[in-house]
Amino acid sequence: MRFCVLRLEGVAILRFTGITASALFLAASLGYGAVRGGHLPMIIETLDDWRNAAANSMGFRITGISLAGEKHVSRAEIIAAAGVTGHTSLLFLDVEAARLRLKAVPWIADATVRKLFPDRLQIRVRERERFALWQNDGKLVLIAADGTVIGPPSDPAFAALPLVVGRGAQSKARDFLAMLDRYPSIREQVRASVLVGERRWNLKLKNNVDVRLPEIDAGSALDTLVALDRDRHLISRDILAIDLRLPDRVAVRLSDAAAQAREEARKPPKKKGGDA
Repeated sequence: MRFCVLRLEGVAILRFTGITASALFLAASLGYGAVRGGHLPMIIETLDDWRNAAANSMGFRITGISLAGEKHVSRAEIIAAAGVTGHTSLLFLDVEAARLRLKAVPWIADATVRKLFPDRLQIRVRERERFALWQNDGKLVLIAADGTVIGPPSDPAFAALPLVVGRGAQSKARDFLAMLDRYPSIREQVRASVLVGERRWNLKLKNNVDVRLPEIDAGSALDTLVALDRDRHLISRDILAIDLRLPDRVAVRLSDAAAQAREEARKPPKKKGGDA
């Protein structure tokens, strides 16, 4: 009898093992089919909806959201970026994931998300400060001081911001404009600061004069420009460009009219007719 019991137990164990293996195989097959068929995101979304619905039925539905710090980003944009919908439960909201999604919004520099159980959510954002306009490849965008592209300049008030032009200008604008601020008499005449070859800057003045600055020690070149404009009113003259790239000399390009007048002035005066 003992021998028979052992056989029966063995049969039971083998039968149970076979059922378990079949179930695992079936689950693996379904999982593989879901991945291969591209259905996994849909399955995850469905499961997420089920658990949110269960949590909402227990009183964890988000019924109130308080916002703080928003100026240029709308309430609807913030809520959507945080991933909050009418079906989201407070219980299963991933606050860190929501914070990272909010920081992906160009205007938002940082964000905090807090759960206030059982049914309220608190979101605080810190927006970037508008700093300058950047033009590159014919496109004009608004940038923050760190060079982050915020978006198109939708507000007419943005037209008063400094304009920087050229590839790489967005990341170097803060330091250059800070230096230019030390020369207010020049800064107020600048229409655009143009980065040339990602190495040095030119200034396009409001009277269309180009000021070419050196790659190294642009501050000394601006000191020279201030002195020349103070003593000789250089900027307001009939010229096209001022070249300050060489430390020991200043080259000035005259306009066509000024160049012609200069040539006429250099000609020797014509002699009057001879004695009768």
